[in-house]
Amino acid sequence: MEKDQNINSENQNEEIKETEVEEKIQEVQGISAERKEEVKEEVKEEVKEITPEEKIKELEDKLTRTFAEMENQRRRFEKEKDDAFDYGGFSFAKEALNLIDNLERSKQILESDEVLKDTEALKKTLEHFEIISKDMVSIFLKNGITPVNSIGKKLDPNQHQAMMEIDDDEKEPGTIVQEIQKGFMMKDRLLRPALVGVSKKTKVQDELKSEENKENSDN
Repeated sequence: MEKDQNINSENQNEEIKETEVEEKIQEVQGISAERKEEVKEEVKEEVKEITPEEKIKELEDKLTRTFAEMENQRRRFEKEKDDAFDYGGFSFAKEALNLIDNLERSKQILESDEVLKDTEALKKTLEHFEIISKDMVSIFLKNGITPVNSIGKKLDPNQHQAMMEIDDDEKEPGTIVQEIQKGFMMKDRLLRPALVGVSKKTKVQDELKSEENKENSDN
């Protein structure tokens, strides 16, 4: 009995497919009998049911893509979490550098004051300023914030910003000879660049070098 029902079901499916094929064929007008058979075969391929194996393959592909997307999301989440842990205080640290700058400016103003110059009061005040400055730098160091080395180094656009050129025949051109504002790193990221002055050859030195190169070329 069950077998007869399966056969009837299969026959009904075949009739439905044939009906769909005929409907498709009727939509096409003015074609030859040979071409009609070709169209009929093409339509049959279109309405053919997906086999269980093909369905399993399709589901496996979807599952693989889903797992890949989940792994990518996990990696992005891990990176965002690590960045938040390592650099969460980046903006705060950048603002806090103003305290060091203002402290340094205050020292310079006091040192240039003619009334206070060479007084015991100035000496003690500067000593306190120096202690505060060292304490602040120590706190920064504990939190992965380190000063950028500048004086005597070659200009590095990734860490330094040149503000002026200074005549200096003893240093190679592009060597940092003055630090206008100290730069800082936060771990491996630049918190702010150091503002510096770099060396350049004097005009006389450049002329002598040009003449020397010309003589070498003539020889």
